[in-house]
Amino acid sequence: MKKFMYNLKKYWNYSIYAAKAELKAEVANSYLNWLWWILDPIAFMIVYTVMVQLVFGSKEQFFPVFVFVGLTCWNYFNVSVSGSVKLVSANKAIVTKVYVPKYILLLVKSFKNLFKMMISWVLVIVLMLIFKVPFHLTMLNWFLIIPVLFIVTFGISSILLHFGIFVEDLHNITNIILKLIFYLSGVFYSIGTRLSNPLLKRLLLKCNPIAFIMDQSRNVMIYGKMPSFMWLAIWFVIGCILSWIGISVIHKYENSYAKVI
Repeated sequence: MKKFMYNLKKYWNYSIYAAKAELKAEVANSYLNWLWWILDPIAFMIVYTVMVQLVFGSKEQFFPVFVFVGLTCWNYFNVSVSGSVKLVSANKAIVTKVYVPKYILLLVKSFKNLFKMMISWVLVIVLMLIFKVPFHLTMLNWFLIIPVLFIVTFGISSILLHFGIFVEDLHNITNIILKLIFYLSGVFYSIGTRLSNPLLKRLLLKCNPIAFIMDQSRNVMIYGKMPSFMWLAIWFVIGCILSWIGISVIHKYENSYAKVI
């Protein structure tokens, strides 16, 4: 980890500037530019809200905000994890010419996705005002939840970054698994109220990190409940362990990445 901290300090400015460059490039050829970062999540919220409330008859309180919180957490996790598998090969021009620690490339993507997620969280506050969701002091616990989401996502992504270089089909496998996780995470339904089996309910809410993060985010933002500090600590530790494994594996094998791709 000493080498990681050294590289993190050395490439910190590069990570920030590269993330900004990618954000600008993403909307460079679009007429609406950065407005898509607002319109895209809102459009998905409207689609899921209409579909679930009309088709499935959901009676969830403050349902549009409920869905938007879920989508905000999911989009960050989904884009970061799925994008990590092909990240090195997508940056082949950089990897084959200059040395940059490969987890720095992942950090750049993480900062980019984190910025877009922050925009969505601002929209969450706006929606709470529109739908008259009561504000509570428990909302301050949001600052404890986001670091857990970040570190768990980074840990999973760093491991997939490594194996994605050597396993060509991993990208397709990852997308299939992510689709399954999407439906098991309660993005547009409440696991706590929809599932009657207490064992399955506990399994999904505690052992599925993104379902846990969504549930905790909704509790503190919408329902004024305190988060589970114990499980936040557990998942933070798990995220640190996953990150350590991913960074260690990358350090060990990154010199061979250029040859493989």
